[in-house]
Amino acid sequence: MNVINRNYYLEKLTKSRGNGLIKVITGPRRCGKSFLLTKLFHSQLLSEGIREDHIIEISLEDMAFYELRNPFKMMEYVRNKITAEGQYYIIIDEVQRLDEFVDVLNSLLRIHNVDVFVTGSNSRFLSSDIATEFRGRDHQIRLHPLSFAEFYSAIGGDKEDAWLSYCTYGGLPQVLSFEDAESKANYLRSVYQTAYLSDILERYKIKNVSEFDKLVQILASQIGSPNNPNKISNTFQSVEGVAIHGRTIGQYLSYLTDAFIVNKAERYDVKGRKYIGTLSKYYFEDLGIRNALLNFRQQEESHIMENVLYNELLARGFQVDVGDVEIRKRNEAGESKRTHLEIDFVVNDFSKRYYIQSALSIPDRDKLEQESQSLLNIKDAFRKIIIVKSRTIPWHTENGILVISLIDFLLGKVDLDT
Repeated sequence: MNVINRNYYLEKLTKSRGNGLIKVITGPRRCGKSFLLTKLFHSQLLSEGIREDHIIEISLEDMAFYELRNPFKMMEYVRNKITAEGQYYIIIDEVQRLDEFVDVLNSLLRIHNVDVFVTGSNSRFLSSDIATEFRGRDHQIRLHPLSFAEFYSAIGGDKEDAWLSYCTYGGLPQVLSFEDAESKANYLRSVYQTAYLSDILERYKIKNVSEFDKLVQILASQIGSPNNPNKISNTFQSVEGVAIHGRTIGQYLSYLTDAFIVNKAERYDVKGRKYIGTLSKYYFEDLGIRNALLNFRQQEESHIMENVLYNELLARGFQVDVGDVEIRKRNEAGESKRTHLEIDFVVNDFSKRYYIQSALSIPDRDKLEQESQSLLNIKDAFRKIIIVKSRTIPWHTENGILVISLIDFLLGKVDLDT
């Protein structure tokens, strides 16, 4: 497998050096956090002339460092390694395995000539309580599975074939090392069972494993669909004949987002300029894991494309919500009725905002009007975009909506400001 130089994240790491903060690289298991720090970042440091003995690497998943999960042993080990002047780079992999890691990391920052970089596979140390304990001393970098552009850079060839493979097996880097479909599928099932699921079951002491597993499968089968704990509870009751309280479902959903298995997109009322605390959408961080959960059934390309787009926008650093526009429409009796139109994504980037619809194709005027309807009912001046799976050069509709190609957007050939 070719080395994938994840330059977007390397640049983030480089810019954060020497800022006096703890650099925290988070993301799901097997997405490449360790490789980013211990291989790519390590190599970059060496290429800049940093001495090997000034790079202190500790993997807390390696039994060789098991005793360093003790905070006092960790501090002793690091201090003994710092034997000279000059900048030292401390890299700790899977820091959540370190007892009292907040105190340890804050203590390391007090050493004048160290720069601290850590990875973690759950958002436990991103919670508000721990963020308060860091007292603003942490700098978070969120690592995602391979984007389509990173994936394509590794395999090349026909873009449509690459798209099909990416949509089927996802972006966990190790998938690329397997030749055949069965090996890829088995790997993805194994990662979910032995890494993702086992972490959650152990951390939260979940007793009803089959119940939890069913929830994940329901989410996998309903990507891109509006959901909330009560609605999922009703699905359990009608489909599985099992009664699970919405509060329990809500806890399970928080466990899944904490483990970076799914991401929650909040619903935003565009006209009212407020969040609607009713239905949200859940997208899978990695589509390979999602597909493995369903034994590679339910390959609806429109929903998968929507999930890929959501992940891409998130990975580019945007805040991404699901949009809701309320309009009034007259029914057949001539009565004015309220109705709601959905915008696939409301994308915020500081002072900029983009409204985005996802569509497989726009074969005729009727389809164009259908995809444009919600966008045309937004009265502000922010950019309105339709991203289509079918190949097209960028063009504008007569109403000023920009239409761009999905593959070109994912590969960076066009952007939202085209």
